[in-house]
Amino acid sequence: MAPGKIIFLHGASSSGKSTLARGVQARIGEPFWHISIDHLRDSGVLPMDRFKSKEFDWRAARAPFFDGFHRSLAAYAGAGNNLVLEHILDKDGWLEELGRLFAPFDVFFVGVHCPLPLLIEREKARGDRPVGSAEQDYRTIHLGKSYDFEVYGDGDAELNIGAILQAWGARSGASAFSRLAEI
Repeated sequence: MAPGKIIFLHGASSSGKSTLARGVQARIGEPFWHISIDHLRDSGVLPMDRFKSKEFDWRAARAPFFDGFHRSLAAYAGAGNNLVLEHILDKDGWLEELGRLFAPFDVFFVGVHCPLPLLIEREKARGDRPVGSAEQDYRTIHLGKSYDFEVYGDGDAELNIGAILQAWGARSGASAFSRLAEI
């Protein structure tokens, strides 16, 4: 069985990653899982009410949760599943960790950018993010990163999806993700 391929959408909270991931999944010519932390949170996998009530300590649970999430992505791809992953590399070491875990796979690293005023507006409208997380992401997560392709979340989503698929089909050589993860 061939290893899975990964289209990795990386951008600030509320930048439009979910919309792009759904569109890519709907239009790409082979089966791809759309996977994100939001799916786990929203499906009830995590005991969110108990974290919110402070019965459980999210700070203590966060590191093992993300360690397991990252390992699960490699396991899914290793079993031959293709992934459209939306994720935010917001902690030191995650890029290198995922670089090691994703080394056997074809990774297409897509930067999703969005203007700060729109991120703040979307974050407020969603109401499911800590206020200020989009701005913090905006100021930090793209620093030092280079991508195989970049889109802007304030642009037409359908055009961005088409552009991602076209760039995905035209890719050649080592991914920017694998080069970044080696640093």
